[in-house]
Amino acid sequence: MDCSKIGNLILTLRKEKGLTQKELADQMHISDRTISKWERGQGCPDISLLQDLSSLLGVNIEEILDGELTTNDFVGGNMKKSTYFVCPACHNIVLSTGNATISCCGRKLDALVPTKATDEEKLEISVVEDEWYISSNHSMNKDHYISFIAFATGEQVQIIKQYPEWALQTRIPKRKHGKLLWYCTQHGLFYQLI
Repeated sequence: MDCSKIGNLILTLRKEKGLTQKELADQMHISDRTISKWERGQGCPDISLLQDLSSLLGVNIEEILDGELTTNDFVGGNMKKSTYFVCPACHNIVLSTGNATISCCGRKLDALVPTKATDEEKLEISVVEDEWYISSNHSMNKDHYISFIAFATGEQVQIIKQYPEWALQTRIPKRKHGKLLWYCTQHGLFYQLI
């Protein structure tokens, strides 16, 4: 651990939050001299203080220990290139339009890598009035079901949550071409182009 880098990061984050050393120290129930010592690189926070420091400064403990924040490069606005994450514990769905470190239920989540669907795996799509009617005979039981469907064009994403034991049938407005994605709880993320 580089106490100088950690101290510089604490100083930067404290100022971003608009806190004085005394205000941060008071919220952590320690002395402002301790905060000053950290910021000058003459010591590092004790492990027992990292959780509170992380919460107060709004960063992960790992970033504090690294002594730096990694900034993502701007990746543009093409929503077809969005990244999806699903928590294995609570099944929370997270969408990211760029590189991101995502965690949920105490776990760091890996980005789902979409697989191009084979003809047998593709969802069935038909046109009803000005909408696409999407359906599938995919298993929809508690242990094996499609958790969500997403339709992405260059400028927008529409996500439709699906539930076990409900037939997979949904309608979305017919738009220009895009990418239809769906997440199977046992086999992962699939896509087909429309």
